[in-house]
Amino acid sequence: MTDIEFQANGGTAPGYLATPASGSGPATIVMQEWWGLEDHIRSVCDRLAEAGFIALAPDLYRGDTTTEPGEAQQKMMALSMDQAEQDMRGAVDHLLAHEGTEGDGVGSLGFCLGGGLSVWAAAINPRIDAVVTYYYVMPHGKPDFSKIDASVLGHFGEADDFIPVETARELGQEIRDAGVEASFNFYEGCGHAFFNDTDRLGTYDAEAARLSWDRTLEFLRKNLS
Repeated sequence: MTDIEFQANGGTAPGYLATPASGSGPATIVMQEWWGLEDHIRSVCDRLAEAGFIALAPDLYRGDTTTEPGEAQQKMMALSMDQAEQDMRGAVDHLLAHEGTEGDGVGSLGFCLGGGLSVWAAAINPRIDAVVTYYYVMPHGKPDFSKIDASVLGHFGEADDFIPVETARELGQEIRDAGVEASFNFYEGCGHAFFNDTDRLGTYDAEAARLSWDRTLEFLRKNLS
């Protein structure tokens, strides 16, 4: 588990890399929430490594993090999608070149803003074979869903104040209409960020988090084997 620099668009980008004790396994990128690459996202990478995956979270804010929702929204809105695309491509390339990566494709997993970016990453990179999106948020438009060559798994809370159930269902249908296999799970009584155990928004739900994580690991193993 270590902070690294990886190649991206002729330069370098920062990120956090976690590897399993065996040194090898299927690989996935992990996309941050609007807070930045903070301890929760690092812990997700660590949990993936414990489950046998190599995980890399690119640091889209270049070291900046926040705990204030207003500032987080400002940072999300100011994000350059050109830079984000370069970082995501670089992260995928880094994992594919990693000596421990098993298979010829990688996964993408993200939460909130990262949930949207996880889908976006697959639309710009055919080497992504599995997409997991938690409570998808993407204020910067939509990628071309028809370019996704991967299965998509979604997790949404039925009491999410940011992403209403109907909006999530419409997103799933739009992705399927583009010819992509997509399965969305909905968690009764759960709000936005129900997986985040820092409980910054007061919405953490331990049971839904456990169930969604089990489904995520099963999905990634199936599609990255």
